[in-house]
Amino acid sequence: MLTWDEEVKPSLSKDMQQGLQQHHASTSGLPAGRPVDAPTSSIAQQPAATAAAQRVKASDKRIINGQTDVNQLVPFKYKWAWEKYLATCANHWMPQEVNMTRDIALWKDPNGLTEDERRIVKRNLGFFVTADSLAANNIVLGTYRHITAPECRQFLLRQAFEEAIHTHAYQYIVESLGLDESEIFNAYNEVPSIREKDQFLIPFIDAISDPLFKTGTHETDQTLLKSLIVFACLMEGLFFYVGFTQILALGRQNKMTGAAEQYQYILRDESMHCNFGIDLINQLKLENPGLWTPEFKAEIRALFMKAVELEYKYAEDTMPRGVLGMNASMFKGYLRYIANRRAQQIGLETLFPNEENPFPWMSEMIDLKKERNFFETRVIEYQSGGALSWD
Repeated sequence: MLTWDEEVKPSLSKDMQQGLQQHHASTSGLPAGRPVDAPTSSIAQQPAATAAAQRVKASDKRIINGQTDVNQLVPFKYKWAWEKYLATCANHWMPQEVNMTRDIALWKDPNGLTEDERRIVKRNLGFFVTADSLAANNIVLGTYRHITAPECRQFLLRQAFEEAIHTHAYQYIVESLGLDESEIFNAYNEVPSIREKDQFLIPFIDAISDPLFKTGTHETDQTLLKSLIVFACLMEGLFFYVGFTQILALGRQNKMTGAAEQYQYILRDESMHCNFGIDLINQLKLENPGLWTPEFKAEIRALFMKAVELEYKYAEDTMPRGVLGMNASMFKGYLRYIANRRAQQIGLETLFPNEENPFPWMSEMIDLKKERNFFETRVIEYQSGGALSWD
């Protein structure tokens, strides 16, 4: 099936510094006027002369709390991260390559889509237009800062760029269809089923993006590990799949084919993000086995259960009636199936015994070949320069 130094002190404007100080005064009890020190990376703790004199040994690298120079990409230790980075680069695409003419005509036709189908499209866009921004914020403001393996950082940079492409794609669809932009982009504040999913995620972003947060203790290392699990397994690995299934089901019925093609590319990207994230989690666990305690695993299981509950509520909201040969109750089994899969991938026991995949065709969607246009809305082949064949 779905198989994600020196001490650096940021140069901030006076207004931004004041804003950060006020934010942390409200969240950490510090006086508003007290300056906030920027976090230090592990390499900053070494004497400068020692760090400069030592060449990096691959065996010394660590996923977190490493003492090697994070600016030296090689020698590789985590070759799997580099290979995944290269694979994502080879899959590069841009939204404006996809022709939206048929989608526009169908959307403007009063009889083109049913009201239930229109609800699915608008609810999907309402969630996704801000979801990928949250994912990017989590990487740029949090995760990247705490990972000390340059190969993994390289993938994270590419992943953040792809999240921007995905946000671009949703904006392109919204603009093409002439939808109310303020309604769609503010849906995560106005639509309860969307808001609840985002409220579930935001604390895990805030925890690791706090400038005062740094790894190096049992508690903070577990906090980072928990955030990695939430975003790889539950956000990108679970929260996206009701929406993906619904839009791709429309495409299978030759409806909204331009939007469906973009969702298919996004699905492929997000599957790679999820797989990378799972590899990162498992490597971090391997290097820090003391983090994977029975109490911690119980907490993660509870988060999985809550995520399934929230995504099922979203399915019920987006599909109050059966449509496209699907209904909300089918997603209960699907979400449990995916949750089992994610749990097993990070070493947890099955959460929901005897669940099967009611949408086996979704597996095929991930195996997109870029030289073949699934929905036939374009006839070009897009490859990055390094992957081009000049035969």
